[in-house]
Amino acid sequence: MLSTVLQKALNEQINKEFYSAYLYLAMSAHFEDANLSGFAKWMKLQADEEQEHGMKFYSYLLERGAKVDLTPIAGPVIEGKSNLEIFKQVQAHEAVVTASINALYELALKENDYPTQIMLQWFITEQVEEEKNAADIVAKLDMIQDKGTAVLILDQQLGYRGSD
Repeated sequence: MLSTVLQKALNEQINKEFYSAYLYLAMSAHFEDANLSGFAKWMKLQADEEQEHGMKFYSYLLERGAKVDLTPIAGPVIEGKSNLEIFKQVQAHEAVVTASINALYELALKENDYPTQIMLQWFITEQVEEEKNAADIVAKLDMIQDKGTAVLILDQQLGYRGSD
């Protein structure tokens, strides 16, 4: 059985994952408004992934016989207007999520909760990928700045996400 402290922390993580989905969905809408459908698709798929992550925590709590406590999700705030600024926000946000997952793992270690440690290993691996993907796009946007043709090429490349 999950400790009360770990149960509370996992419920808080559900909220963080759904906030992430909400944030990326808002960013997707921003890019749709800017006629950058590839950027929008990338963000929409990212939002879908974050919802899946939230549901993994939700299901895990239920599997362990714990109470799911859904709390209100804060409204998303997009910081910056340029493509680069928005992806830097994604990069910073993913670093915050990584820190949160790592803190959960440390708590599971402290609580000697081996099943939670094992479950969280998937998220730790996933966050390495999430941070790398964001960093790669930031590096490309930093390189191309706001040069129209280059932005459109990157937009096209990002639109291929999920087509493999």
